[in-house]
Amino acid sequence: MEAIFSIVVGLFATTAFYLIMSRHIVRVLLGIVILGNAVNLALFTAGRLTREVPPIMLAGQETLPMTAANPLPQALILTAIVISFSFFAFLLVLAYRAYQDLDTDDTDEMRLAEPKNPPLPPLGY
Repeated sequence: MEAIFSIVVGLFATTAFYLIMSRHIVRVLLGIVILGNAVNLALFTAGRLTREVPPIMLAGQETLPMTAANPLPQALILTAIVISFSFFAFLLVLAYRAYQDLDTDDTDEMRLAEPKNPPLPPLGY
């Protein structure tokens, strides 16, 4: 089962990098979301894919059995989901404001908004 999930993580990462290299901001945002999902799925796969024994220690046990699910990747994934969603919301607002100001979502056309003759840096101090 881990091999299948590893292939899915690879497909997600490939798709994400392809979308991130796009010229359109909306595709870049979707690529960032898919990359976050790929990382979450990779963490989930690294934490053993078993449902046989919940990660609960009974009285008298000092360690979890080897068949128990690992709770650490699950906690990391929950935290990563919240962080990636807030990061996506921030980038979505940023992209929307850029679209409102520049009337385009193409990054090459956004570059045209830069000044044509920027001031030179100081030549000496």
